[in-house]
Amino acid sequence: MTKFDAVKVEVLKDETLSKNWYHLRNVTVAYTGTDGRTRKLKRETYDRGNGATILLYDPERDSIVLVRQFRVPPFMNGHSGILLETPAGLLDGDEPAEAIRREVMEETGYQVDAVRHLFQAFMSPGAVTEIVHFYAATVKSGDRIATGGGVATEDEDIEVVELPLDQALAMIPTGEICDGKTIMLLQWAALNRASLRG
Repeated sequence: MTKFDAVKVEVLKDETLSKNWYHLRNVTVAYTGTDGRTRKLKRETYDRGNGATILLYDPERDSIVLVRQFRVPPFMNGHSGILLETPAGLLDGDEPAEAIRREVMEETGYQVDAVRHLFQAFMSPGAVTEIVHFYAATVKSGDRIATGGGVATEDEDIEVVELPLDQALAMIPTGEICDGKTIMLLQWAALNRASLRG
């Protein structure tokens, strides 16, 4: 039992501001806090659906498979927009494990059957509703049965990149890898390297 057990929330207003690519809403709630006082909170929330991401690890080469692609939001924040990331995508109505298998094939050309669910996380809970499901899978070179590169009809332009795990980890403090989900999975790999190899 925590003091937050007494918190009450009631949605007073839920307005759609934009429903173009995703759903941007302006939500007003009555929030009765831990002090018993009720206040109105007005927040914008961005609903893009839930997603999944995966660490693809080759134990024979102690390497990982990443994708390099352009992202508009980082570009608009002064970055080149070209990011190295773990394969990922939205669920689009599929179960998370099924969705990540689909995304891996589309982005990297690797066929993965056994995927291990690690954890799930809200990546930006102050504004975005998305939950990301994190997975890991082992691969070998023979599992790459297609070229990958993304789906042309979705305007994806993806390069498949294989790196030694140690090199990828060293790219975090230099800023060469600056995507949150990728950093989380690389740190998980560093902590769980023995079980990955096993």
